[in-house]
Amino acid sequence: MSKTPGAEIVHDTIAENQPLGITSHMPQNGVIFSDGVEEDRLDFNSGAIARVGLADRTLSLVVPASMQRVDLD
Repeated sequence: MSKTPGAEIVHDTIAENQPLGITSHMPQNGVIFSDGVEEDRLDFNSGAIARVGLADRTLSLVVPASMQRVDLD
């Protein structure tokens, strides 16, 4: 979400064959990322358009047991 007021869409639904289009209005320092890791961000400055759609296939995330968190609840 934008650091300054003006974000019109903060969430939406993506359907098959109907990608979500997002246009940046940030003149500089705009970024887009989906996984919370800013190091693999994409520049997303004024005029840039991102289209987000469903993939043709799914992937499974494999996490080594040594890296898994344990909930003690």
